Amino acid sequence: MAPAITTLAADAPALSAANTGFMLICSAMVMLMTPGLAFFYGGMVRVKSTLNMLMMSFISLGIVTVLWVLYGFSIAFGTDNASLFGWSSEYLGLSGIGVDQLWDGYTIPVFVFAVFQLMFAIITPALISGALADRVKFTAWALFIALWVTIVYFPVAHWVWGSGGWLFEMGVIDFAGGTAVHINAGAAALGVILVIGKRVGFKKDPMRPHSLPLVMLGAALLWFGWFGFNAGSWLGNDDGVGAVMFVNTQVATAAAMLAWLAYEKIRHGSFTTLGAASGAVAGLVAITPAGGSCSPLGAIAIGAIAGLVCAMAVGLKYKFGYDDSLDVVGVHLVGGIIGSLLVGFFATGGVQSDAKGLFYGGGLEQLGKQAVGVLAVLAYSLVVSAILALIIDKTMGMRVSEDDEVSGIDQVEHAETAYDFSGAGGGASGRTTAAPAPVATENKKVDA
Repeated sequence: MAPAITTLAADAPALSAANTGFMLICSAMVMLMTPGLAFFYGGMVRVKSTLNMLMMSFISLGIVTVLWVLYGFSIAFGTDNASLFGWSSEYLGLSGIGVDQLWDGYTIPVFVFAVFQLMFAIITPALISGALADRVKFTAWALFIALWVTIVYFPVAHWVWGSGGWLFEMGVIDFAGGTAVHINAGAAALGVILVIGKRVGFKKDPMRPHSLPLVMLGAALLWFGWFGFNAGSWLGNDDGVGAVMFVNTQVATAAAMLAWLAYEKIRHGSFTTLGAASGAVAGLVAITPAGGSCSPLGAIAIGAIAGLVCAMAVGLKYKFGYDDSLDVVGVHLVGGIIGSLLVGFFATGGVQSDAKGLFYGGGLEQLGKQAVGVLAVLAYSLVVSAILALIIDKTMGMRVSEDDEVSGIDQVEHAETAYDFSGAGGGASGRTTAAPAPVATENKKVDA
């Protein structure tokens, strides 16, 4: 995220129509990432959980939007309080902001900055949902989102990006969300799954993705939207930094996908579509904090390292016994850590800031700052998220019953199914021409 700028009145910038339009487009692209994430996750679960997985992302669009307007923007980007959270009464309800008021020395309106940051706030809790597939009550999930963004995301966003936030003032580099978004969400996912436990049949029953085309569609939408997510985080396009971030986003993602596929071929003997999609996302995650401080060659290295390490990390859930359903910990937490720490090695000192990493003569100073940021966000999100999940579980119950989980959470929580097989092969009259028995068998086959 671009740093805060202090300007004298005489030097105050004027509204830039080009930057304003650019940022509105970037905001729309980031918004598209949440439906993209829904498709990505929705294709990875079994048929009986597809709609629930889609809804766990979509509900974030509703809840977080309202809370952001009411008080979230104020906590994240209001006047600093003890370097821990912001608060500005004029930001409550976005009611005290003038339509022509510019954001903190930039050439875009405050409203544009607020809506861009809103899209970050929306997708972050949605990322958590992939770790909880098949087993969480929808009402409990909705309450968790509301509490989590209030107590965890909004303050952490202030730490990392808010003027006066303690990690921001320390000099931790996080261009677009390696700590505030990905480590934050990945650590939260780990905290919650340690409280709610494993799915019924974990490590025993087959839990294969039911629709790899949906997974690839979701990954493609994420890749597309991520250009807005990353390049837009410089809040303008006047000095070329956003363009460097755009290039590095593409480069790192490609390298990560290739590295994941190479590992998969060596380890398992096949190049899989799921591996290609997961590798791409791992690269996107890792370059998010680092892409504004490294060269394209550095981006290749960061992406390749992330693709390889994340591919190895997703198997840790079987070794340690935590049920991270769709590898949120293995991709977002691990990828966010990799990207954040590698800033301390690959920062050139010639793009986003003059901070240099170890490989460019900067010593260990920046790496130390990055490590503090990683550990602080990881520990806070992990502990607080686990506490929130425990409170919800003890009061209203976090999980559906075992019978409901086995029969299918879509029917139980949403009274719907993702696919209607009863009309398969129907003619003009609407009558089905297929015999009932084969249809039932196919349903069971897909649902396995």
